[in-house]
Amino acid sequence: MKGYPLDRLHEEVAYLAYHFNWGYESLMDMEHGERHQWVEQVAAINRRLNEGG
Repeated sequence: MKGYPLDRLHEEVAYLAYHFNWGYESLMDMEHGERHQWVEQVAAINRRLNEGG
């Protein structure tokens, strides 16, 4: 069974750490699905802000 790609994991952790200033341990303790949901929510907020809405 293949695991989650390490480069994608690092990208998610960096993205959330940048936007929320959350620590590495907290982010790594999250289940993949939960971390991914946070990434999607932050991305949606950024899209709305960039579109002026």
